[in-house]
Amino acid sequence: MHISTELTENEQHGKRQIGRTVIDGTLTIYDAAECKLELLAALASVTELDVDLSSVTEIDTAGVQLLVMLKRAATKAGKQMRLMAHSPASVEVIDRYALGGYFGDPVVISSRPGAQKA
Repeated sequence: MHISTELTENEQHGKRQIGRTVIDGTLTIYDAAECKLELLAALASVTELDVDLSSVTEIDTAGVQLLVMLKRAATKAGKQMRLMAHSPASVEVIDRYALGGYFGDPVVISSRPGAQKA
């Protein structure tokens, strides 16, 4: 698992800062502790956070719990968190737990080579 975050937009007058975090690899119980700290740090540095799931190869219940925790933390802080560019693995688990409505984001499958189209 590797997480990278970059600032994608910065409005000086409106104080709007949008960050994009890419999760690369697995998002499982084995990654949970490290991933939690990195995701919360990414959220703390912006007003809106886009979480790119296109490179997630495996996600389990602990990974789903991390995404739910991040969404709750964003809501509590008055920030926005969006999931984007869903990998087939992330779509499968979000569907399994019927969390599409909870996250409220349109599911867009990654167009990277080898990704399945839905």
